[in-house]
Amino acid sequence: MNLSQLGFDPWFAARANDADGFTPARVCAVDRGSCRVRHASDEIPAELSGKLSFHTERAADLPCVGDWVAVQLYDHGRAAIIHQVLPRRTFLRRRAAGEGAAEQMIAANVDTAFIIQACHFDFNPNRLERYLVMAADGGVEPVVLLTKTDLAGPEELQRKRALVAAATTARVMEVSSVTGAGYEELRAAMEPGKTCCLLGSSGVGKTTIVNRLLGRDAFDTRTVSDSGEGVHTTTRRQLILLDSGAMLIDTPGMRELGVLGHGDTVDAGFGELGELAASCRFADCTHRHEPGCAVRAALESGELPAERLANYMKLKKESEHAAMSALDKRRKDKAFGRLVKSVLKGGKG
Repeated sequence: MNLSQLGFDPWFAARANDADGFTPARVCAVDRGSCRVRHASDEIPAELSGKLSFHTERAADLPCVGDWVAVQLYDHGRAAIIHQVLPRRTFLRRRAAGEGAAEQMIAANVDTAFIIQACHFDFNPNRLERYLVMAADGGVEPVVLLTKTDLAGPEELQRKRALVAAATTARVMEVSSVTGAGYEELRAAMEPGKTCCLLGSSGVGKTTIVNRLLGRDAFDTRTVSDSGEGVHTTTRRQLILLDSGAMLIDTPGMRELGVLGHGDTVDAGFGELGELAASCRFADCTHRHEPGCAVRAALESGELPAERLANYMKLKKESEHAAMSALDKRRKDKAFGRLVKSVLKGGKG
């Protein structure tokens, strides 16, 4: 195998000039700090160099699945030390759970993100919107993949198609792992040398899709729960080489999808709503009271559903909060605290 088959193209080669003396390799898995990387000859375990481990300020700058890294081979090529993470062309990330705006990298250098929505209990348009914003934030092409289509009748399936169409203009595909419908089209969409990623909640069928694409039960799956929902099986993010030459990153289900990025990212994730916002009279329109607001006009005419606008506004606020510096947040919190105290003091009088 040569590096180009792993996605190492001139863009990455040009950014590896300052890594002379090291071997380019791609991160295939990260699990509790240990890594596996693949280079032109083999897939091997790898560890971080002391400099990379102790002098990297942000966890998001450490290697994640899909990264290209500069490694030093040892033990006759059976292991490696990672010295440098090459720049990422695209990425998928989310805000880490808990307080603050720390980011958690999901995958790097992804060409296409297949956002999975199961045509059963897990179908969730609001969560779909968050995944679309995540893809837009990292410059990744989104494709919506409806799974378990055999569990939905014709009318229900058409309703779900309409809900997806209202949320995005991205390509939509449908598969059933029971009947096999749609898998030929899905395989064709995963091009040799390109990297795809499966995104979705636990139980939507990601592992079953991987096994089906591999043509064997390479990864464990479990039967659905009593509620009819699937059971989470994937425990780590990993890059898998398909026989077609495409690469596929499987990810564990994500319960929390905190938004990072900026307002323009949310606009891009919301498609036509972002275009409406760009048509407002004022560039800093809040879509609440301003005259000439194209978003409010679409809402009043019935063109824009109120729930979709509410979700858009919520994610805009979330992204703005995530973009604020820690100092700005403290100032805002103090100002709010003073406001509360003045209100309470006024009430006592």
